[in-house]
Amino acid sequence: MRTITDVNSVALAVTEGMRHFELSVASEVFGPAPAAVTGPWYDLVLCGPEVVRVGRFLVEPDGGFDLLARADTVIVPALADADEAPPAELVDAVRAAHEAGARVASLCTGAFVLAAAGLLDGRRATTHWAHTEELAARHPRVEVDPDVLYVDDGRVLTSAGKAAAMDLCLHMVRLDHGSAVANTVARGLVVPPHRAGGQAQFVTTPVPARDDHPLGDLLPWVMERLDQPLTVEDLARRARMSSRNLGRHFRSLTGTTPLQWLLTQRIRHAQELLEATDDSVEGIATATGMGTATTLRRHFNRTVGVPPDAYRRTFRARARAAPGEPKWSPMA
Repeated sequence: MRTITDVNSVALAVTEGMRHFELSVASEVFGPAPAAVTGPWYDLVLCGPEVVRVGRFLVEPDGGFDLLARADTVIVPALADADEAPPAELVDAVRAAHEAGARVASLCTGAFVLAAAGLLDGRRATTHWAHTEELAARHPRVEVDPDVLYVDDGRVLTSAGKAAAMDLCLHMVRLDHGSAVANTVARGLVVPPHRAGGQAQFVTTPVPARDDHPLGDLLPWVMERLDQPLTVEDLARRARMSSRNLGRHFRSLTGTTPLQWLLTQRIRHAQELLEATDDSVEGIATATGMGTATTLRRHFNRTVGVPPDAYRRTFRARARAAPGEPKWSPMA
């Protein structure tokens, strides 16, 4: 039986009947570090009964549920049957882990475990859109949001279904190790590096249906010009379509508007510069197309939850955290 000794430990709770996809997502993200990532990484431990069936596979955990209370982060994957009450042993162990100070996250219908443990009472949370009504009905003290990919409430995080589990896992890597490392992990997994948690769960066309999608050339073009004061009209002109038609394609592909998508990319780039450089806020405002430090501070604070200077201090404090100190801090 394994023990948990690493200060960046991730305990993955497994029990009979869990979904294989979400379990695999967490295992891929928090498992062995990609070759391009240097420095401390996660110590991933699977916790549960002796042998459990996950989808069509048998999984042998590293130890029992008691290990959850010793981990820095506990992740609860999706339950195969959300209509059934989650195992009491799992619920008790997740509650004990949270009381011991762990950051607890659920993927998809794993939110029902967190709700049963009382961790979502009075909090905003989400799950797969097909189960949000049931979650709200069974746990009326939970503020269920059916229209987001994930919710970060500090030490308690929840994601929507399937691909949104990857979004939340990458979000946690970004909190722990910064945007550059999260982007490296995403590239290795061949997935988008970041989708904002507030993005809609259900998108009519989540990925281009063909290589010659109307926005296929536009998005990379924009990413290379974030320092420029681009407008919706500029994007429409580049895409050779009307602004209204551009908005329709953006909503279909990304679930958001051109301006919101552009702002998200600017904020992401600002985070990377705050983490990796000593550039002034004024310089970063120019490099991200925000124009002025005042504009950057306003949008950054509203989007990230803290001012740029505080974000830089917090990130660098995490990077310098002494052994035994948590590698994350809530910046919802």
